[in-house]
Amino acid sequence: MSPLHWLIADGDGSLVLECTREGMKVHDNPFGILTNNPPFPFHMSNVEHYMGLHAGGAENKLSPAYALENHSLGLGAFGLPGDFSSTSRFVRALFVKEHSVSGESEEESVNQFFHILSSVAMPKGCVLAANGEYEYTRYSSCCNTETQIYYYTTYEHRSIKCVDMHAVDLSGDALFIFDNIL
Repeated sequence: MSPLHWLIADGDGSLVLECTREGMKVHDNPFGILTNNPPFPFHMSNVEHYMGLHAGGAENKLSPAYALENHSLGLGAFGLPGDFSSTSRFVRALFVKEHSVSGESEEESVNQFFHILSSVAMPKGCVLAANGEYEYTRYSSCCNTETQIYYYTTYEHRSIKCVDMHAVDLSGDALFIFDNIL
């Protein structure tokens, strides 16, 4: 059985719903992000290993006896995981989310959101599954919960597309296909 994980969010916060062999579990999600296994409680604890990361320069915590200097930008994030495991992607997504700066407009916010997701995307060919197929990020998406506009990109088409959920009658039982999207 493959464990399933869902992030359920609104404008006020988010929850994680996990269905595992042990049953269904619901967790408060103060981070507002989610990756696959291990289960969410592991990620909650694992983040503590990275609490020293920051967007600024490195600080000499080794010893005041050494005149150590920053030789590059970004050294405050030295140790940020860069592999494609879900554990590393969780930490990287949290760091990028917490240190990203966006403008006030919806366009700027959506654009920044996709930059955050790009920082943890898996390119085809980098992760080989046991069945011989490559795991990769097939699509990324978000939804503005106030306007109900759904934004997405696909692996083949990186430009941001959107679907306005108000363009159709959602109270009916008909299936709607949006032809103008790739």
